[in-house]
Amino acid sequence: MAAAAVGRARPRPAQDAADGSRSDAGHRQRRHVSVQLVVVDDPADPRLDDFRDLNSIDRRPDLPSGKGLVIAEGVLVVQRMLASRFVARAFLGTERRLGELTADLHRTDAPFYIASPEVMAEVIGFHLNRGVLAAAPRPRELSVTEVLEHARTVAVLEGVNDHENLGSIFRNAAGLSVDAVVFGSGCADPLYRRAVRVSMGHALLVPYAWASEWPRDLDMLQDKDFRLLAMTPNPAASSLAEAMPALADQRVAILVGAEGPGLTERAMRACDVRVRIPMSRGTDSLNVATAAALTFYERSRTGH
Repeated sequence: MAAAAVGRARPRPAQDAADGSRSDAGHRQRRHVSVQLVVVDDPADPRLDDFRDLNSIDRRPDLPSGKGLVIAEGVLVVQRMLASRFVARAFLGTERRLGELTADLHRTDAPFYIASPEVMAEVIGFHLNRGVLAAAPRPRELSVTEVLEHARTVAVLEGVNDHENLGSIFRNAAGLSVDAVVFGSGCADPLYRRAVRVSMGHALLVPYAWASEWPRDLDMLQDKDFRLLAMTPNPAASSLAEAMPALADQRVAILVGAEGPGLTERAMRACDVRVRIPMSRGTDSLNVATAAALTFYERSRTGH
């Protein structure tokens, strides 16, 4: 174990945390920090267990079967967690990253454990270039009815089981005016650390819900006046540019399926229109997150 492993946690006054400056401006900035600051130089400190072994297959804290925590990684993702309905219960980061978060930490009274990069690496199991983590318990799951209430455009996913694709879809949804995400069967956990990281924290901000009866819950969307649009590489489908303008004044649910197989036939049959993205010769489809982004863009261009 490295020499940094021997030591103890030391409470630190909040007003000294942002930097070592004694200037009046520095003091004005630091007075906004209400979080409890604790310097930690022992990687074995049990108070860091929310962040321990992040790469472990069976011990990682973000597994729903374990602690079920949500881990935000990096300054921007932590900021988005602080702006979301996810309530952080602890932070772990370097002093430099603490300084970058000073203006945001008035939103929380959770402890911020300050550690060196070496101590952090021993705790989490790898070197973290982003320099800061936050952990939050999972809040109550939203229902499909709740996320649809004020939505005009929703993404509906079936079989999207890759965390990076899932994270990218959330990022695309946030940037292209998609109001909510509904999960059908076979989808990955949107709160897995990699999905949250790739989404740039938007998985914590874009409302989502799990369909309890799939694909029967698609009837609920139609009952709420959503037109169901199925993405498919089938050349017989309407092109995206042709189909989307006709839906401009309507609520729209955009269905995308897994890499390879796409949407199941049962889900396709439930949809009102089938839409394709015209492809160059020799290529039949795009990555699911890319296809979703193009569809979201066309919807935002014609329907808002």
